[in-house]
Amino acid sequence: MLQISRRVEYALRASLHLAAQEPGVSLSFREIGEQQGIPKDFLAKILRTLVDAGIIESSRGSTGGFWLAREPGSVTFLEVIEAVDGRVALNQCSEHGEGCSKSPACEMRDVWQAAERAMLEVFRDHTLASGRSRIDLFALAARPRRSDGSADVQ
Repeated sequence: MLQISRRVEYALRASLHLAAQEPGVSLSFREIGEQQGIPKDFLAKILRTLVDAGIIESSRGSTGGFWLAREPGSVTFLEVIEAVDGRVALNQCSEHGEGCSKSPACEMRDVWQAAERAMLEVFRDHTLASGRSRIDLFALAARPRRSDGSADVQ
């Protein structure tokens, strides 16, 4: 089965979660992990990778945390995916793959290349802002609740 790695899924979920915050709000990796159900040790490594890629920023200390380095609309899903997993290639004979000995005469090569182009287009066309618009309602529902049932605004 062709499947996105957990690392990519968690990186996108964390990035979308940060995109859903008000400007100027930073979150600790513990908050992100708890709210997104991501194992903290794994998340810490992913966040460091996203910082190194310039997608998010961080600061240390009691008021430290993580936040998006740029506007959500300027960060594509593809950028996040490639930051944590490297260049995306559907298989060896696709345009971004290394090729194989049968590549020049392969009957499937054109199909693989078309599929890769379509996949990359989807990842390029979707930004953290476009993904965020789909999760805003869920983010409200997922916020911690007080004993009276009202949302705990942090």
